[in-house]
Amino acid sequence: MPHSAQPLARLYRALDQLASPERYLFTPADLRALAPELSDQAYRALLTRANREQRLQQVCRGLYLYHPARPVPGLVLFHAAARLRAQAFNYISLETALSDCGVISQVPMNWITVMSSARSNIVNCGPWGTIEFINTRQRAAALAEQLAYDARCHLWRASPALALRDMRMARRNLELIDWSIADELV
Repeated sequence: MPHSAQPLARLYRALDQLASPERYLFTPADLRALAPELSDQAYRALLTRANREQRLQQVCRGLYLYHPARPVPGLVLFHAAARLRAQAFNYISLETALSDCGVISQVPMNWITVMSSARSNIVNCGPWGTIEFINTRQRAAALAEQLAYDARCHLWRASPALALRDMRMARRNLELIDWSIADELV
């Protein structure tokens, strides 16, 4: 094996040991810890090469997906949202939560909406889609009765009543809501 391939091979071996279908997203700091002996320039070249080989792919700024871990399809955006805002209070709400419970029949494909105690932001995740973070000043303790933890998504999920309240507070378009279903759930 050529000397230049050794750091890449070591990186892949370490990721093979660490990664799973549940743990396949890594921050640059996570990856840097696996190659501490490299200079910053050599480390950036390593990431570029791994990305070019498509074993490690940048999802968005600050997050890489390790393909051999075989992530569960349809959950990458949710898991990315949880990793990107790990230090904030976040929960699935608005159109995503209402679509999942049948209150909204049409939602953009590959677009999820997450309420967050951090700032509002739209994060493009390339082929996986888009995460829309909407800032909320609400506290977790005040919403505890209206949140349920979604272990598959690694995020809290709003009840239909909370998602509808969030829709009004965020001044979202209410035209797609099927009020006959919404009234049954609230």
